[in-house]
Amino acid sequence: MYKYSYLKDLSEQVFLKMGANPEDATLAAKVLLSADLRGVDSHGIARLSGYIRLWEASRVNATPKVKIVHETPSTATVDGDAGLGLVVAPQAMQIAIDKAKIAGSGWVSVKNSNHFGIAGYHAMMALENDMIGIAMTNASPLVAPTFSVDRMLGTNPIAVAIPALHQPPFVADFSTTTAANGKLEILQRKNLDAPLGWIQDKDGLTTPDVHALKSGGALLPLGGDREHSSHKGYCLGSIVDIFSAVFSGANYGPWVPPFVSFLPLPENPVGEGIGHFFGAFRIDAFRPADEFKAHMDNWIGAFRNAKTVAGQEKVLIPGDPEREIQAERLAQGIPLLKPVVEDLKALAEKFGMVFEKV
Repeated sequence: MYKYSYLKDLSEQVFLKMGANPEDATLAAKVLLSADLRGVDSHGIARLSGYIRLWEASRVNATPKVKIVHETPSTATVDGDAGLGLVVAPQAMQIAIDKAKIAGSGWVSVKNSNHFGIAGYHAMMALENDMIGIAMTNASPLVAPTFSVDRMLGTNPIAVAIPALHQPPFVADFSTTTAANGKLEILQRKNLDAPLGWIQDKDGLTTPDVHALKSGGALLPLGGDREHSSHKGYCLGSIVDIFSAVFSGANYGPWVPPFVSFLPLPENPVGEGIGHFFGAFRIDAFRPADEFKAHMDNWIGAFRNAKTVAGQEKVLIPGDPEREIQAERLAQGIPLLKPVVEDLKALAEKFGMVFEKV
């Protein structure tokens, strides 16, 4: 187990070595480690070396000047200046929150950014302001639309955070694919097969091969196949792509840059970088905030008390598992797979640092 504080400090030092200013390095480390704390290990410190490789390939700007390039009282388009999405996204979400304070709601689309960690972190920024937060992003094209063998979409997550009064907030954070690519990477590290319905091979047939993407395969939209409503997952991923990139001027569909640095950038790009989309809206734009949050408590309580299927303990509310894992990991530490530990040791050595188990 590794203490959260140690891994956060290590990440912060690595971002500083990239050339990030102290404020950005601290923010990037906080956003990155929020994934590990919430049990989304695929998007946490395991990706740190990937960000470094993108920086070494001159595809990440360590000192971005994030700016608004178009706006109305309630909307904005933001240029991330090729910065770390871990830095660009929270700034863009804050713009959405600031606009919501004035106009009731704020909506921000972002171009020229990079991978932004977990969507839930950005959506949850709205909670402290008695607001509902929404965050989404497009991503590397690894997903085939229903009936296709071409990789056209990313895992394109959606997160929605809704405050309650006494109950913990409702936080839904999910990819629009049957499984996120990061979960596939974890199975690869563990040398395990994938459940059927996660991936298809180059011919469009479902396969348990966790390495199928390397031989022309594709991830599958939420649902897995047409009989299990993969067309709905395809629609959700498409909405994220359009809101994140067609709105902002980022790359969309098959032109989205890959996260891995060893793959070439797509030819004839249609935009700049990858795109995000954020929303924040004040509860009191609809009804008194405490009244709404009291009813959210009632809603959550009703669902928690729903009769369960035989053998199941309880009905979960979105955000419950992540909150429980966070409390456990803050107290006991964060587990890391051996390949991730070896990766971090090599990364620390590269920058003249020491990685130790603490």
